[in-house]
Amino acid sequence: MVEYSEECLQVFLEKQGQLFPEPVADSLEMAAEFLADCFAVVVDSLEEVSEYFAEMGIDTEAMSLEELAQIPEVFALPAGQYLVVEG
Repeated sequence: MVEYSEECLQVFLEKQGQLFPEPVADSLEMAAEFLADCFAVVVDSLEEVSEYFAEMGIDTEAMSLEELAQIPEVFALPAGQYLVVEG
């Protein structure tokens, strides 16, 4: 199983409503399991978010970095990284 930082898991727990209409996890352990099941990734920049989407076949070339940051699947982490969760 992929390991996510506690900070990452906490952000997902707090902001999961931006992607899902109902909570999908209510503890750090459940969040870790859910993110692993979704193959969620942590990347270091919005440029890497764009590269990730391109690898997944999602065209984001016309989007600015600010627009990328607003996609519900993208969760900004306090350390400057981004969690990408495919809903």
